[in-house]
Amino acid sequence: MAGCAGKGKPKTHLAYEERPVELLYSTGADRMDKHMWSQAVDYFGEVERQHPYSEWSRRAILMQAFAHYQDNQYDEAIGDADRFLSLYPGNPAAAYAHYLKAICYFEQIVDVGRDQAATGQALDNLREVTTRYPHTEYALDARLKIDMVNDQLAGKEMNIGRWYLRNGDTLAAIGRFKTVVERYQTTSDTPEALYRLVEAYLTLGLLEEAKKNGAVLGYNYPGDAWYQDAYNLLTSKGLRPAIQPVERSKRSVFHAVLTKDKSTTVAPPTLTPAQAISPTTAAAKPAAKPAPADDDDAPLPPRKQKKHILGIPVPFTGGQ
Repeated sequence: MAGCAGKGKPKTHLAYEERPVELLYSTGADRMDKHMWSQAVDYFGEVERQHPYSEWSRRAILMQAFAHYQDNQYDEAIGDADRFLSLYPGNPAAAYAHYLKAICYFEQIVDVGRDQAATGQALDNLREVTTRYPHTEYALDARLKIDMVNDQLAGKEMNIGRWYLRNGDTLAAIGRFKTVVERYQTTSDTPEALYRLVEAYLTLGLLEEAKKNGAVLGYNYPGDAWYQDAYNLLTSKGLRPAIQPVERSKRSVFHAVLTKDKSTTVAPPTLTPAQAISPTTAAAKPAAKPAPADDDDAPLPPRKQKKHILGIPVPFTGGQ
């Protein structure tokens, strides 16, 4: 049988021939080691079809997900991960399935000038990893990627806001810039968003609003070029916001507005240290009738592979 999958790649299935599950699984692991992703999927798929209720079948689902991911067939990898989660939601390897699913969306993020549907899905799935498995290495990496995703979403809002501003729709532009300041306030786009708010409010003649946003910008980013531009713009209108540059740790951009005591600092959130996963065993080569493990503490293969996946390998390579 033949069909189409992924990016136009033909996907073929092995002709059905009943074979020992250990042989099928070990051959699939061997193809994985050789980066023969489609063949690995075929062999792990045969494990599922020929031995659907075995321990090997459960493991084969995740192996298919990982092989599809490595082959850039993200939709198929997400489908495999979802299938694993629906069948084994309480399994310890579910953390990996959630993480792999999030990474598949993360790697489909495109530039800010295009649709950001995958970006939103990546953010949702990365947050789910941090919520469900907060003390894992997956969660630690997911937190880092959440910051990158927020930068992406903030950049999209800035693109739209600038377009509105250029076309004279000042109120719509203000809405976009306020979204950046309120929702993505720790991103690199916040200083420009505050400057654009100053610019937009001055255009509407709302001098106090412009001055307030200039004060927030100056207090939180006193050495930033966007503050210098905002200061020059405000002074050109006869407004002189009194800004006292201070050394401080990262805090909310609203701190200067919401509190009169500027000596009070807002402590950044403390991240829980992740518990490291220690890979100890390399992928096994085909061997004579290796016994499947009954528990879920299977050894992990060596760290390797793709650019965004942290180096955490898929569980269950080999039949040990």
